[in-house]
Amino acid sequence: MTDIMMKFEDLQLDAKLLRALQTLHYDNPTPIQQQAIPPLLQGRDVLGCAQTGTGKTAAFALPLLQHLLRQERPAAGQRLRVLVLAPTRELALQIDESFGQYGQFTGLKSTVIFGGVGQGPQVDALRRGVDILVATPGRLLDLQGQGLLNLNAVRYLVLDEADRMLDMGFVRDVRKIVGMLPKRGQTLLFSATMAPEIRALASELLQTPAEVAVTPAATTVERIEQAVMHVGKAQKRAVLERLLSDPAVTRCVVFTRTKHGADKVAQGLDKAGIKSAAIHGNRSQNQRVRALEGFKGGDVRVLVATDIAARGLDIDGVSHVINFELPNEPDSYVHRIGRTARNGASGVAWALCDPEERPLLRDIERRINQLVPVVLPAAMGIELADLPQMAVEIREPLQRRGQQGRRSHEAPRAASKPQTSREPSRSGGRDTAKESPRDAGRDTSREIPREGSRDATRDGARNGARGQGPKPAPAQGQARPEQRRQAGPARNTSGLPAPYAPKAVAAPGGSPGQRIERDWY
Repeated sequence: MTDIMMKFEDLQLDAKLLRALQTLHYDNPTPIQQQAIPPLLQGRDVLGCAQTGTGKTAAFALPLLQHLLRQERPAAGQRLRVLVLAPTRELALQIDESFGQYGQFTGLKSTVIFGGVGQGPQVDALRRGVDILVATPGRLLDLQGQGLLNLNAVRYLVLDEADRMLDMGFVRDVRKIVGMLPKRGQTLLFSATMAPEIRALASELLQTPAEVAVTPAATTVERIEQAVMHVGKAQKRAVLERLLSDPAVTRCVVFTRTKHGADKVAQGLDKAGIKSAAIHGNRSQNQRVRALEGFKGGDVRVLVATDIAARGLDIDGVSHVINFELPNEPDSYVHRIGRTARNGASGVAWALCDPEERPLLRDIERRINQLVPVVLPAAMGIELADLPQMAVEIREPLQRRGQQGRRSHEAPRAASKPQTSREPSRSGGRDTAKESPRDAGRDTSREIPREGSRDATRDGARNGARGQGPKPAPAQGQARPEQRRQAGPARNTSGLPAPYAPKAVAAPGGSPGQRIERDWY
């Protein structure tokens, strides 16, 4: 069993590294550091699985710095001995910054190269000589192809966030880079998840590695207080502004699915007087750096980001993470909320879920093997009646497991559109469907086609082939079933339509209705 009271001195680190750790106020190594540093100091390959925010960078940076300190000064042109590959610019920048902090008393030099900016300053840094290079695969291959990068002396290779690199399609680039390197002394592969593809890549690159893992893959940090709020799509921005008005939200990361969505959310927050900045792939590197510096320095309270920032953002003091839109991949949810509760701190993660995102929420809960607690907007001091009405159609409740997916042939998706009135078309005299305000919201999926219509003829022929006659139309004056139903779904105190209405239960230490259980599962 790992001793949680272990000191860095117990790991036999060099005095220069210990001095740097003291200046950073690092007293006790994290579990991943306790497990990874000893085999790395012994020269073994390592396959590590750990969540973001667990101290992975120090786990491989400290032993690599120590290896370089123990070696003789290399000859000219043979100085670059450590190569670290990272999937994103933000992660590469932060790894390079960490090497600078941990090696501040060693005299070792590091630099970082990535795309999206001019290569001139990066090439100048390489010509001055560095011991450690942190790079994104694309820029590294670009400079190497121009003959501006010499990898002949590299002895240590690190693949950080390997699963993210595979997700972004860098696996061919990684294999190409590995093929350029000489025989290596050590290879390190770190990943937040351990999918079969990662295992396959590790078997190609690592030799009898020491495997270290501090938490199961894709599980959420226990110190994060999670909650989901069910709201309409058109109400999300107003709800987000209300949540951010809480003084307890001191530093928040808001996640969207698209770059355009991130810009729109950031612009809306700025109009509401909430200082924010957007960061995504369409932003220039200078814009992204300014956004991160403003967020770290406290000038910007809210950072609106896409999943490109879900990995690699290592910023202390993030009090809240808000999923403005749920991610398509369940693992991305884990990486998103991992921006808070870092380095032993606690944090809060909220999710705003509209009806169309409920399948995504179910996938997330299956992946993390737990239900995300549901909080009523009223419990957060938000009255949905005061917010803009939902602009999206509320569909039928999700079918139970095993019956999900496309609707049956008796009720095709096209038949669930609102009742329409007919008006002549400008071409050929055919009728064109046009929504009638009086019939808006009616469910016509079970209505009987009009006598003489093409649908009625088709249905009659089908039933006749089965030995049945066409169903008779209701007698004159007799109300049809759909006409006997209410015109629209009833509202309840949760602000959701009746089919989605959850059962209210008492929250621990609170009034009834603050937390709810789902009955739509």
